[in-house]
Amino acid sequence: MGVEEHREAAGGLGPVPVALVTVSDSRTAATDVSGPLMRRLVEEAGHQVVLQALIPNDRERIRAVLDEALASPALCLVYSGGTGLGRRDVTLDTVRPFFEKELDGFGELFRALSYQEIGAAAILSRAAAGACRGRLVVCLPGSSAAVRLAFEKLLLPELRHIVRELGR
Repeated sequence: MGVEEHREAAGGLGPVPVALVTVSDSRTAATDVSGPLMRRLVEEAGHQVVLQALIPNDRERIRAVLDEALASPALCLVYSGGTGLGRRDVTLDTVRPFFEKELDGFGELFRALSYQEIGAAAILSRAAAGACRGRLVVCLPGSSAAVRLAFEKLLLPELRHIVRELGR
């Protein structure tokens, strides 16, 4: 089967249940831009948000949401924020050890596409994705531009295909 046949087969999966998490020490429900953007993009693509949270850059909270999402119907969990180089940026460091397989191409493509938009600053991105207990887990930078780029160019076009492959 070629890529197009895989995509076509995956198209019959219907809405994918998704969990969305904004990780930030400075955002509140009133000032979070990325969380509502993620929700809108997911829903406009015909998928279903089954869990959404706004949590601080805290390893225990990040892990607790991972556990909650893995116990939920979510087949995709997206963290936005906490992926930078700062001392408090611990999302990827907390989540990556739970990846059973990493989707190296996700981070590579994200940085390549990001480079086209922001130039060499793209090297600061630690965006990553991996498989965890049959689910896709994605870690993105917290900016709305990064969220839009990742969802529109990478995640949403392949989400059903990825979920289908994880279930095989």
